[in-house]
Amino acid sequence: MPLHTEWVSYGDKSQYTGYAAYPTNVSEPLPAVIVFQEIWGVDDHIEDVTRRFAEAGYVAFAPDLYAEGGRRVPGKERDSIEAVKQFLENLPPTAWGNPAERDKAMEALPGDEGRKVKTTFESLFGGLDNDRYTAQLVATANFLRNEFAPSKGRSVGAVGFCMGGALAAHLAGHDDQLKAAVMFYGRAPKQEVLERIQCPVRGFFAEKDVQLTQTIPAFAEAMKAAGKDFTYIVYPGAHHAFFNDTRRSYNVDASRDAFARTLTFFGEQLV
Repeated sequence: MPLHTEWVSYGDKSQYTGYAAYPTNVSEPLPAVIVFQEIWGVDDHIEDVTRRFAEAGYVAFAPDLYAEGGRRVPGKERDSIEAVKQFLENLPPTAWGNPAERDKAMEALPGDEGRKVKTTFESLFGGLDNDRYTAQLVATANFLRNEFAPSKGRSVGAVGFCMGGALAAHLAGHDDQLKAAVMFYGRAPKQEVLERIQCPVRGFFAEKDVQLTQTIPAFAEAMKAAGKDFTYIVYPGAHHAFFNDTRRSYNVDASRDAFARTLTFFGEQLV
């Protein structure tokens, strides 16, 4: 399907930017899907996922949460993040959760590369504070719903991955007009945010992502107690980031099923 893609500035002072994709040969406004990034930001993979939703007949939009005024903040430039990603991909699995082993591997990198990787690593993994992104999340939904011509006047849903999965649920608790939210291996929102969710939420998690997945039954119970619409699936044998086909954690069977279910869900909700 031919697509139009572009980087768009938006917000009260055009302080935000996002990657937009939508079908070229459609004249009427379409429902919109916000695609929330992994910890790695809006990279080639997230741009590709955004285009996949556009090819399914939506205006798809990935807000760049690491940019201010159209430029990446220091330490979170795309090439800096890519260096961290490649460093971690080449580590043995035991080093991911072992700071001493990980730091030793960083120190072994040539020249100044170790210092740069360490700086960006600490910036990325210093703790996710959903609240710091609330203004941009809400502005993104309002922009697509009320201002962006390709989607103006139509329904808006959200999907996110890892960090973005948490942010999809976070937005659902701050935008009472959001029609649907999908969490791919994202953490549950705070209780006060959960209680404000108005739209149905779906979740996809991985059996091998034990630390996160073991928290989901309690999240589901909290949603049920609050009268919210939430169902989820845990894929046997899958690891965290199973949807990311650029990483060794990719699981084709889980990804295929979760994507099909997501499209069905959006097809039902984004009318």
